[in-house]
This record gives sequence, C-alpha cells and structure tokens, in this order.
Amino acid sequence: MEQPLAFTITQPLLGQSAVCEPILRALPEWFGIEESTRQYVREIEALPTLLARREEQVLGFLTLKRHSPWAAELYVMGVLPQAHRQGIGRALVTQAEAVLRAQGVEFFQVKTLAPTHPDPGYARTRAFYEAQGFRPLEILPTLWDAENPCLVMIKSLGAAPES
Repeated sequence: MEQPLAFTITQPLLGQSAVCEPILRALPEWFGIEESTRQYVREIEALPTLLARREEQVLGFLTLKRHSPWAAELYVMGVLPQAHRQGIGRALVTQAEAVLRAQGVEFFQVKTLAPTHPDPGYARTRAFYEAQGFRPLEILPTLWDAENPCLVMIKSLGAAPES
C-alpha cells in the first residue's frame, strides 16, 4: 500500500502566482482555457493563497477572495495530478475555513462547472466540494459563457460572532 504524502499547509500568503501557475498548467482538464488561466494567475498574485508543501515542493494551493466581511470565495484551487487523492485538497479547504472563521466570515462559496455540462472531471470536482460540506445554491447559465454554465455552491461556516 502506498504511503500518503507528508505535507504542511501555510497560512495565506500574497504574491504566490509564480508557484501556482505551474500547478494550473499541469491540470489542463480543469484549466485549459488560456485566457482564464492568465486571469487566475493575475488574480492569485494579489489574493491570499494557502500552499500545500512537501519540503520545498508546492503540491497544491487554494486562493481566497473576500466579497464582504461575512462572505468569502474559494476563488481557485489546484493540486498536482501526482498528488491527487492524498488529502491535500481536503486539508487546504479545512485550513481555509479555519482562517475565515477566525476572521468572522460566515459564508464560504465556490463556483464550478454546473452538472448540466457533462464533463466527468467537473463531476468529480462537484463531488469533492459536496464532501467538504458545500451545497448547490444556484446555476448561473451565462456567468462565464453558454458553453460553461456556472454552479455556485455555498457552505455555512457558523454563526456570526457576538458583537
């Protein structure tokens, strides 16, 4: 039986696009639209990003985007293909939720390809997010474009702290 990878998760850091871009490019099934990939790389540079590391190698990342004091988005996440199914994505989401809860965030959302699109990779993506507690909220059929309908998924991180 294969041993799971040992890794650590960093606190959110800015300026991480250079280490995240190779991971995006290693996942063409999910990040195969060049214009979108370039946009992710630009955004990652200015947004808080958690990294999953094994020694000096970055195995995966998760970038957060705040929309209000109470709501944040899992803007983009990627894990190297050879490190899939090793608990890295789950650990990134768990750490991101802890960071957001500490900041008083109540709602966590993620956008992904809607189930009305038959892509099997995104069926696995939706199943992953559902396993992390996200629930389908709404399909926005033309947010990205008609060929890529967007599913918004949301998760409650708990009640707002007492004021």
